Amino acid sequence: MDNRINDINQIISNAINVMEDSKVQIFEICESARQELLMLESELNTVIQETSDIIDKADELERQYRLARIRLTEVSRDFVKYNEQDIKAAYERATQIQIEKIVVAEKEQQLKARRDELQKRVKNVDLSIERAQTIHSQINVVLEYLSGDLNHVTRILESAKNRQLIGLKIILAQEEERKRMARDIHDGPAQSLANLVLRMEIAERMIVKQEFQMVQHELIDLKAQVRSGLEEIRKIIFNLRPMALDDLGLVPTLRKYVQDFEEKTRIRTTFETVGREIRLPSAMEAGIYRLVQEAFTNVMKHANATYVSLEMTYQAQLVKFVVSDNGVGFQAEHQEPISTNGAHFGLIGMRERVELLEGRMDIESNKNQGTKIMIQIPINAQDRKE
Repeated sequence: MDNRINDINQIISNAINVMEDSKVQIFEICESARQELLMLESELNTVIQETSDIIDKADELERQYRLARIRLTEVSRDFVKYNEQDIKAAYERATQIQIEKIVVAEKEQQLKARRDELQKRVKNVDLSIERAQTIHSQINVVLEYLSGDLNHVTRILESAKNRQLIGLKIILAQEEERKRMARDIHDGPAQSLANLVLRMEIAERMIVKQEFQMVQHELIDLKAQVRSGLEEIRKIIFNLRPMALDDLGLVPTLRKYVQDFEEKTRIRTTFETVGREIRLPSAMEAGIYRLVQEAFTNVMKHANATYVSLEMTYQAQLVKFVVSDNGVGFQAEHQEPISTNGAHFGLIGMRERVELLEGRMDIESNKNQGTKIMIQIPINAQDRKE
């Protein structure tokens, strides 16, 4: 038996090593693709600018050609006023402009073809990066399981199937969140920074040409773009952890969240507090905030409610909060075991979090009679770890 366990451990260890190597290779491929994407986008911007310039030049040559044709017709008809030398000069001028038109038109076609090709390549490289990120996330999920304690996994399978399911969902949710954050950073601040570098290079060339008025306009645009990028970064930071939670406390942060929830979902909300607010340990405040956030998210996704309320009560030994809605409700006594559609994964995740906080969660709900979630968290537990 021990030999079999050792063999299994060796196989798993080898699989982990292969996946770790593959993950590094995928990351390198992804970074290489990103570098290629930046170069392609820079070249595409240059080609687009050149195409615009050549189109303007073609329009100008067309205008000059029309004037040259009019001039040629004029000198060809009036033999009294114009001599043969004038006719020859007008003819050569019209011919020269016509040749320039042909050259410019050919260059315009080449630039348009290059632009279309670059746009396709940018799209393909972007898709390749997205696929690489997806594979990277999937490998991370597998590694999480392979790197875990197999005995612990066995105990989970034997004691509670729901815990296995929620564990998988948590890992997938973590990877999706990481992927979302990477996408937000790539599409937001990273793109803004890349564009800033390009715009600064343009400003640098303008300074060399002493086009200071244009440099001033460019700097104004750059300042606005920096402010926009800073706002995007602040949004990402707030989604990770609201800074108001540390600065102002739990109640002001929840009040702001409830107001934002009402504005976003158009669901009428109320928030009331009972007792004197006290500051709790940082981990406890974060846990309570996430519990309320999860409860409101469940209301938005599943309850089909028009009203939701939050009531917080501070007592000497515990903090209690109740989330109530007037939605469709469900049979609370049948919420476990979990159905395969995952409708109650949110509630089970909340129950897991409440247990970590050494608290208690009760649910009252019936079909078409709304839902009430009551949670009590002790605030005097000894040796509570952050």
